[in-house]
Amino acid sequence: MFEAEAGSVQLIDVTKIFGHTTAVDSLNLEVKAGEFLSLLGPSGCGKTTTLRMLAGFEQPDLGSILISGTDVAGVPAYRRDVNTVFQHYALFPHMTVAENVAYGLRQQGTEREEMAARVGEALEMVQMTRFAKRKPRQLSGGQQQRVALARALVNKPGVLLLDEPLGALDRKLRQEMQIELKLLQTQVGITFIYVTHDQEEALSMSDRIAVMLDGHIQQLADPDTIYDLPASAFVAGFIGQQNFFAGQVTAHGQLNGAEWSIKANRQTDDTVVGAPGLAAVRPESIQVTETNPSRSTNTVGGRLAGTAHMGDTVQQVVIIGGGKEILSRRPRHRTEKIELGRDVWCMWDDGDAQIFGASQAELVMGDEEPVTVAG
Repeated sequence: MFEAEAGSVQLIDVTKIFGHTTAVDSLNLEVKAGEFLSLLGPSGCGKTTTLRMLAGFEQPDLGSILISGTDVAGVPAYRRDVNTVFQHYALFPHMTVAENVAYGLRQQGTEREEMAARVGEALEMVQMTRFAKRKPRQLSGGQQQRVALARALVNKPGVLLLDEPLGALDRKLRQEMQIELKLLQTQVGITFIYVTHDQEEALSMSDRIAVMLDGHIQQLADPDTIYDLPASAFVAGFIGQQNFFAGQVTAHGQLNGAEWSIKANRQTDDTVVGAPGLAAVRPESIQVTETNPSRSTNTVGGRLAGTAHMGDTVQQVVIIGGGKEILSRRPRHRTEKIELGRDVWCMWDDGDAQIFGASQAELVMGDEEPVTVAG
């Protein structure tokens, strides 16, 4: 039973329509108080629309939204127990850092002493105390992001909404901010709902991830489950990288193609023996070797076409029949040194493969025809 604590969020059969487009379709979601939940998906999946409805910038056409157990239908954004941090920080250029952070408190008529104490506390949380008297133009992008976070946190909202807040930062700074943001959320204990299309951000920070597509949640789970046990071929392909193999399901946990025979310990409920299917194997599960493993399943022969050294890992590309590429990414100490152009074998274990049904194969492979195997 879901408990409507302070900082909890519930969306019940929420639908939002723009013209002829259903952006969010009968969405149901429960966010626990103090949880870091990410809404993850491609552009147009409905994640930002969902966030805007939580913030009060949009109203649902159908359904209910409860924040801390209270229905917020028709409640304007400024009266909701939420604050929002955007990708573009919208800091006031004529104000100092401290004045920007204090703006919301000043609007609420907070007393001067309390305001000074809360601004100081917020700046300390984001490690910006020594920049309090600077103007935004004197700050780096990462520092401006910290100020935007402090401005949102100083009001002590029950829920903090974050709309791709790290998108404008370079890769190195973005990775550093991911660590800081999760540590900050743990420190303040506020519910964070984070919108991103970046799987790395979602996996590194979230307690749970809601993977969205076409206004629906495809899977809602913790990062380990999302990565290791994807509920659909879309989730499998969107989170991390996958090698997909189209073919025909010939038995439970068995898929055959023109060039491969795959056994898998896992398959989704929509797989049907005799129907097309799709197997997925992650690059880190595939070992490339010059030694023929002398087995018929989970083994594909090909030619080593590329090797890329990526620090502690090595990425190899193998071309198999029909020009299909197989990607392998393994720790350096577990990767054979093989000359380009050599004949090689790709192999993996049954536990590293998953089989999906025909409809999911069509979604992932597009116009590529699944392989049909006689018999």
